[in-house]
Amino acid sequence: MRYRFATLFAFGLVAGCATEPPPPPAPPPPPRPSPTVYYYPLHEQSAEQQDRDRYECYLSARQSTGYDPSVAHREAPPVKVVATPPPGTNVLGGAVTGAVVGAAVSSPWQTGEGAAIGAAAGAVLGAIVDSSRQQQVDHMQSAQDQERSRVNAQYDAAVMAYRNAMQACLEARGYSVR
Repeated sequence: MRYRFATLFAFGLVAGCATEPPPPPAPPPPPRPSPTVYYYPLHEQSAEQQDRDRYECYLSARQSTGYDPSVAHREAPPVKVVATPPPGTNVLGGAVTGAVVGAAVSSPWQTGEGAAIGAAAGAVLGAIVDSSRQQQVDHMQSAQDQERSRVNAQYDAAVMAYRNAMQACLEARGYSVR
């Protein structure tokens, strides 16, 4: 009877530790600000005057903010940190190793019970190792996500500063800016 309980206990641990529901999908990222500024003449400025004003405001905004919309900016792709070996590997490996060791160290008439107890202990140790590895992966993923968010926030702030500088310059020259 003890053998059946230990065997069921060991297999229950292996099955319980190796399965977990997948994480929910990430929400879509918010829209990024655009450096494009739409402006309309308020005092019937000629097309040439509009072009000149837009270019001079572009130069002024670029100089004051350090942002140049004519330079391509490529958003950094998200990085997915993955644990290797996959989760559950150490649970299974620990259970197998524990079963072999448990059978080897037990008396000849109790090898089955020794294997079951060793499998249970090995599975628990394997689950602890898997959990520790997953915590490290989660920490690294969090650091990657924070860095990406920081870089994107800096870029967004530069775009908005440029837009504000363009708007102020164009409004001062007699344009309605949207």
